Amino acid sequence: MPEQSNDYRVVVFGAAGVGKSSLVLRFIKGTFRETYIPTIEDTYRQVISCDKNICTLQITDTTGSHQFPAMQRLSISRGHAFILVYSVISRQSMEELQPIYEQICQIKGIDVQGMPVMLVGNKTDETHREVQTSEGEGLAARWKCSFMETSAKTNYNVQELFQELLNLEKRRVVSLQVDGKKSKAMRAKDRLKGKCAIM
Repeated sequence: MPEQSNDYRVVVFGAAGVGKSSLVLRFIKGTFRETYIPTIEDTYRQVISCDKNICTLQITDTTGSHQFPAMQRLSISRGHAFILVYSVISRQSMEELQPIYEQICQIKGIDVQGMPVMLVGNKTDETHREVQTSEGEGLAARWKCSFMETSAKTNYNVQELFQELLNLEKRRVVSLQVDGKKSKAMRAKDRLKGKCAIM
């Protein structure tokens, strides 16, 4: 039996130092930390709306190192959606996502096109770039996933990233409802949305 739970689990992957924790903390707490502190694994929770009920968005911020393959496999097997983060100032950080993406495909064993996956180019506030926007778009097209550029530092596209990820979920209706208020775009979307959801 598949486990039924009110949690919607999002797993954030990426090389060390690309800003995974910064994105998550900016989204959950609205804060930005200048200093880099390596993460082993942290989980954050945010209340969201799910199929018209309240549920918990559980965000797992994974380690940037490859020392914990078992933890990585467990995170993938339990995850409902994935954010793959690279830094636009590091081409290597983008290349390091390939094996993670392949592992998601292998462990999930289903058509990943039906799975919410976001490729994210972070640190767009930096002036020096090694990875152009078009390259991120090209990789996302090859992987058949969504793409967005962000800056945790300036809060550029952070809220939008998590909302877009939830919009990709087709099996249930999930949205960021903070304090019961919705953005104008979300309200417009709700008006257009049918009243039934296929489970």
